[in-house]
Amino acid sequence: MSVTKQRTKVVIMGAAGRDFHNFNVVYRDDQDSEVVAFTAAQIPDIAGRRYPASLAGQLYPEGIPIVDEAELAALCQTQCIDQAIFSYSDVPHSRVMHTASIALAQGADFILLGPKRTMLQASVPVIACCAVRTGCGKSQTARWLSKLLKAHGLKVAVIRHPMPYGDLEKQAVQRFAANADLDAAGCTVEEREEYEPHLAIGNVVFAGIDYAKIVARAEREADIIVWDGGNNDFSFIRPDLNIVLVDPLRPGHETSHHPGETVLRMADIVLIGKVNSAAPADVQRVEDSVRQTNPCAQVVRGASIVQLSDPERVRGKRVLVVEDGPTVTHGDMAYGAGYVAALEAEAAEIVDPRDFAAGEIAEVYRHYPHIGKVLPAVGYHPAQLRALQETINSAEADVVVTATPCDLGALIEINKPVVRASYEFAEIGKPLLSGLVEAFLQEQNLLSD
Repeated sequence: MSVTKQRTKVVIMGAAGRDFHNFNVVYRDDQDSEVVAFTAAQIPDIAGRRYPASLAGQLYPEGIPIVDEAELAALCQTQCIDQAIFSYSDVPHSRVMHTASIALAQGADFILLGPKRTMLQASVPVIACCAVRTGCGKSQTARWLSKLLKAHGLKVAVIRHPMPYGDLEKQAVQRFAANADLDAAGCTVEEREEYEPHLAIGNVVFAGIDYAKIVARAEREADIIVWDGGNNDFSFIRPDLNIVLVDPLRPGHETSHHPGETVLRMADIVLIGKVNSAAPADVQRVEDSVRQTNPCAQVVRGASIVQLSDPERVRGKRVLVVEDGPTVTHGDMAYGAGYVAALEAEAAEIVDPRDFAAGEIAEVYRHYPHIGKVLPAVGYHPAQLRALQETINSAEADVVVTATPCDLGALIEINKPVVRASYEFAEIGKPLLSGLVEAFLQEQNLLSD
């Protein structure tokens, strides 16, 4: 008498990124497992949808529901879940274990999938740019890195950590070469913050959901791939050189969040950024922590140079500062580059946007009470973008300093003069990051004689 083996019931906890990737590479074709649901956190309006059948594969002809993480305990109980797979990033270690306790109390295993099971292998060399926290400066470093590689005559493809917040079927494999591509894809503010600066310097950016297909497409166009990481996650692609950023403005965070500590311990090169803005004692504290945690890594230092498009327009004015959204929300920063630049330009007053916060922007402040007198550029969906516009236009300010990397004025109508803040990576001290990267290229036989 044959006995049909019961499939292991799985729930994957995520934020519309790492969770989908883990499903695709580990569970999609696993006939011994049944993914009952995804749970959603961090990102608004992800719950209540379905991971579509066209992406879920033959075992899931109706797709997979996405529910709010608040339902985890009930889901584990009613669906007799065997395994809860934690699959999102930049959360305190304590939060990971509190979440684990919910699943364990319902009898489920709590699992973290590691790099060996989830990293894809590319056919061309890969340099990963990752960090221990959101907002360390990965993207500016990835842009600097792409310029260095192209200066050596290499064709570069940038693959970005996923941000599929729209139509999931249409976002399976994305290639962006111009701003018109962003318009056609209906990209959110958060996506534009990452993509627009790359496009402005001639980079082609790949992103989406199915990273096996994304990597296959990118490697056809490139001599080398730059992985531009998201939050503090480790790369989806196995890196040949792993560059990890730490932040001296947040000393102690090198080992405080998941999976940032893992990323730090995996690093080949650790870049201490923003040394031009941090106290020397904090820079040294972070360097000591890095050397203790990963004594094999090369340690370099760098600066984040912030420039205003028109600093004279800020001097002596009442200024509303708009910052990069993720940095000051789940990145836990009270302020960012825009605030620093406005003070350096001798603004008369930094206007508190919380006094004018409309609708869903007010909800962001309630959810992230650590945010200071700055406005996070959040726009995951149209209602949030409208609330952002209303907040800016209602604020009693003379000028707006916007430090979001995307052109916010192209997305919403702003009734005040706008001064943009840009920030770029610069090398400081020895060893130089460029020297270490060029030594790697030499080892890979990618430098011409």
